[in-house]
Amino acid sequence: MLSVLENSSVAIWVGESLYAYPGLLACHIVGLATIAGIYAMRDLKLLGFFPDVDGGVFLQLNKLALCGFTINAISGFLLFISQASYLSTSVPFLSKLTCIAIAMLLSWRIQKLLQATSISAAPALIVDNTGKIMAAASLALWIGAIIAGRLIAYIF
Repeated sequence: MLSVLENSSVAIWVGESLYAYPGLLACHIVGLATIAGIYAMRDLKLLGFFPDVDGGVFLQLNKLALCGFTINAISGFLLFISQASYLSTSVPFLSKLTCIAIAMLLSWRIQKLLQATSISAAPALIVDNTGKIMAAASLALWIGAIIAGRLIAYIF
């Protein structure tokens, strides 16, 4: 199955084109900056940083973060198919996917927490320990995904 992906015309184009791979990588970085940036700021806010930032803004920014995720999913899949056999056994790649999957689940849970606390009118967001633990775990998972993503090029 993986060889079918790698031998597809799209995968060959990504792997051989002078512009496809770097262009997709640039899109991947923009998507990453969007989703990880928004969620990192949200998590830091939940952990007590940035007291003057209105916590309600993160409810509104969730759609933008999901756009970043979509950009990453599409560009990531296209990058993946050009090296599917190699990446399917790469520990950093599999670690990255695991971190992202868990971080997305946590992000969904955190958004539900934010909606439930009706924070849109209160810049000083107060959350319980569960919220802080989820925020810390989310932040650690996004950092882990970024580190694992960088290690893909260096660890076989």
